[in-house]
Amino acid sequence: MDDQYVMNEGFKVISGGQSGADLAGLDWAIRNCVPHGGWCPKGRKSEDGSIGAEYQLSETPESNYLQRTEWNVRDSDATLIFTLSDKLDGGSKKTAEFCTKLGKPYLHFRPGVHPKFIARFLARHRVKVLNVAGKRESSAPGVYRLTVDALTQAISC
Repeated sequence: MDDQYVMNEGFKVISGGQSGADLAGLDWAIRNCVPHGGWCPKGRKSEDGSIGAEYQLSETPESNYLQRTEWNVRDSDATLIFTLSDKLDGGSKKTAEFCTKLGKPYLHFRPGVHPKFIARFLARHRVKVLNVAGKRESSAPGVYRLTVDALTQAISC
């Protein structure tokens, strides 16, 4: 298997727009001219305030984070969960639980895991719609950079 995933026509990145891993996935998509979208809470709520209009996200009917988390899992082919630790907790753990409940594959990416595993995961599951999720920057400083770097190394634009 190759160490880079070559995007198919129609490849899209979705996320909830929260600071950290979510925003990194969207910014990576924008910088690489990859279509993006996803669900965010009503009011475009994030820990940094309102999610900017440059992010093509749809608002859920509710302002809680769990609804957008579940809907992004539901609307994707697979999910990448980015953290800085070996253990999933908080919203990242809930994302994994939604993946299991909805029968969607996910990969937990963290420091020490080679980006080729992302490429292989995407190829194995023939991913066209990728949900990028994970820790907030405030609880995992550096997760934004980890996410951008890993996507850049794993996916060929």
